[in-house]
Amino acid sequence: MVRRLAWLAGFFILIQFIPYGHQHTNPPVTKEPAWDSPQTRALAKRACFDCHSNETRWPWYSNVAPMSWLVQDDVDGGRHHLNFSEFDKKQGHAHHAAEEIENGDMPIWFYVPMHSEAKLTADEKAALISAFKKMPEFQEKD
Repeated sequence: MVRRLAWLAGFFILIQFIPYGHQHTNPPVTKEPAWDSPQTRALAKRACFDCHSNETRWPWYSNVAPMSWLVQDDVDGGRHHLNFSEFDKKQGHAHHAAEEIENGDMPIWFYVPMHSEAKLTADEKAALISAFKKMPEFQEKD
């Protein structure tokens, strides 16, 4: 049993040296969408910005592997699909934002338990969905 614990502790220490998941970069904000209201931006910031912007708050556990790998992967994927900080670039998935919220796919289920501020009430979800459906940046382009 002691050998197993020693091996497990050694493995845990060793994986801390894998460089992936420690970058924690927040590139500059180059252009945000033309928000329809400060309330819409506040809701998006609260529920979406950690994964879908260059204003990520990196929690303590984002420094500890293997959680650091999961957090980095979520942020990289989130920024790739929709980045509220880079609306000067094509945001190919912006037109899905309202649908993702409507379907309950966003905020993603495993994010909310550790980030209670991201939990949106039914009224907040409706407001964010309505705003995204009206904002030109979130309309599907041909």
